Amino acid sequence: MLQKLHQIKVNTQGQDLYNFTSKVDSWIKNEKLGTGILNINILHTSASLMVQENADPDVIKDMKNFFNKLVPMDGSYIHSAEGKDDMPAHIKSAITNSNLSISIQKNNLVLGMWQGLYLFEHRLENHTRLINLHYVGD
Repeated sequence: MLQKLHQIKVNTQGQDLYNFTSKVDSWIKNEKLGTGILNINILHTSASLMVQENADPDVIKDMKNFFNKLVPMDGSYIHSAEGKDDMPAHIKSAITNSNLSISIQKNNLVLGMWQGLYLFEHRLENHTRLINLHYVGD
């Protein structure tokens, strides 16, 4: 059984969804990975991961709007040490994903035609986010 580890950085510029599919796909191609499972893990508690539509940008806008309505930045939270977006960011991360498992077949990510891998930045400021990739396969 083969295992490979890699870390990628995604620079964010405030609250948004950032497509990082091409970074993962490039690593898979460079490593010539066969068939296996790729575990993707974000190393932060105020950002998360999603598989989401990559064709219509309105989907991304609607996702941001939905989560901002669901978890408002209204100042009603006890934890606010890092600003008004801090606790809402933690809540959004708790109800989304910090890990994704994606199949790899014949050196390719197994995603649907309109699917992409997204980092969902929940904070308002710019951040450099770290994502670990752990491949297990042949």
